[in-house]
Amino acid sequence: MSSQLSPKSTFFGGATILAAGIAIVKIIGMLYKIPLVSIIGDSGYADFSNAYNIYSVLLTISTAGLPVALSKMVSEANTMGRRDQIHKVFHVALCAFLVLGLISFLIMYFGAAHLADLMGDSMAADSIRVLSPAVVCVGCLAAFRGYAQGHGNMAPTAISQVIEALCKLILGLALAIYLMQLGRPEHEGAAGAIVGVTVGTILALAFMVVNFALQRRREPVCVDHRTDSAGSILRTLLTIAIPITLTSSMVGIVTVIDSALVQSQLQKALLTNQDSWALYRDFIDFAPLTAALAGGADSAAAQAAAEEISRALYGNYAGTLTIYNLPSSLMVAITASVIPAISAALARRSRKSARRIAAASLRMCALVALPAGVGLFVLGEPIIRLLFSDLEPQLAGALLSTLGLASIFVCIMMVCNSILQAYGFINLPVVVMLLGGVVKIVVNYNLVVTPQVGIYGAPLGNILCFGLVCVLDLIIVRRVIPGFPGLISLFGKALLSAALMGGAVWGCYGLTARFLDSNTVCTLFSILVGGAVYLALVVLLRAITRDELALMPKGEKIARLLRLD
Repeated sequence: MSSQLSPKSTFFGGATILAAGIAIVKIIGMLYKIPLVSIIGDSGYADFSNAYNIYSVLLTISTAGLPVALSKMVSEANTMGRRDQIHKVFHVALCAFLVLGLISFLIMYFGAAHLADLMGDSMAADSIRVLSPAVVCVGCLAAFRGYAQGHGNMAPTAISQVIEALCKLILGLALAIYLMQLGRPEHEGAAGAIVGVTVGTILALAFMVVNFALQRRREPVCVDHRTDSAGSILRTLLTIAIPITLTSSMVGIVTVIDSALVQSQLQKALLTNQDSWALYRDFIDFAPLTAALAGGADSAAAQAAAEEISRALYGNYAGTLTIYNLPSSLMVAITASVIPAISAALARRSRKSARRIAAASLRMCALVALPAGVGLFVLGEPIIRLLFSDLEPQLAGALLSTLGLASIFVCIMMVCNSILQAYGFINLPVVVMLLGGVVKIVVNYNLVVTPQVGIYGAPLGNILCFGLVCVLDLIIVRRVIPGFPGLISLFGKALLSAALMGGAVWGCYGLTARFLDSNTVCTLFSILVGGAVYLALVVLLRAITRDELALMPKGEKIARLLRLD
């Protein structure tokens, strides 16, 4: 297999550049979001997260599928030397992006108050309104990025993403700090932080426009008037883009529905059943709500007091989501390589090679996702204490531990979706994700309002939702790929290694915490010990082979270093 899968034909240099850019962006994002909680508080962070969740859905709808479709059409026209066709495809796509972006902008800007109310957080309106121009900019950004990627040039996309993230970090945090120092309310501090996101998209767009102009100058002059009609190009773009957009949008749509549902159900429980207060008495002051309820549960004062408590609780949950999303972001490098590698093998009619690539990608996914998820489960509270000093560690730690298990299912689901897309099953992931979304909504609707469960039901909904999706995706993958390995063969060694690592981490933290009065030292040392134990077990159990490492950049060198056969 390794002879068939050179680094260039598997992971690709461009995908590696893009993956490196995404890794840098994620690091910058952590540097942005971790102190942001301390600056604007958990309630302000709830406002920030609610606005960003709406933005993410509209952004996905506007830009998820079209860049892929654009890059595919540009690449095909470029191969055939049809320069005029490339430019026409780009112009049609840019117009489509602009229209979708403007529609999304109008929805966010003029419907900000209504959207905030739907989320159960009226204070998020300012953040939604400030973020609305970014949708237009990112739509245009997607067109320029798709054009560059269609020419096999991933560097501009990676650079623009880093510019965007740096501006968000520097300007966003500076404005948030400035507003809070002026004594402004937390929801205004959240809006200030989001200004950095909007300005970052503007600067990133300016960079991509300049790069586009320079690239056009370097292109050979070739007049070819054999171009397709604008309507034909648009139909082709939409045919490719819509299924991809639906798949990508489902997670964001479910997240927005879930956010609104969790907060509304929390408020309902707080107002109608005081038994639900027992879960939060250690870190929530219920005196304002108690006084407000004297005027009745339907009074404006009671509604406002319940909303304030739900914002604080959801702010803790939103903070844990920042860490929960990290393992799935590490899957980008795998998903970026799976589709082209499998597609190339199928084009050569080498189904055996395609099957081996699919199996290896899932095995590598497990090798990353399982230790990450187990680590979050074991060290949920210590990690919260380490990274988010302003969150309630008892609450957020338990939420993160549960989310850690859910993150494993999310990672496997992402790779399964890529495999199915490579095999031409574009719509199946959408149907499966819809089913999982219904499960999550039903579970959260019933659990969050239960006094004994409360907000702790939200991550349980994630486990059941993505666990179901993951199982169904694996069943489908095994059905559509004859001779695909069994689950024990794929995940057995990685699961055993991760479980033993989790035990080592748990024991190490418990032991060091007895002698050291520093959560930072105990947590970091336990993570280092866990990493060393896991790496040793992976090598000893031969959980990954040389052929599978060949899918990764520098895989052959890593294999020689680990002395894998």
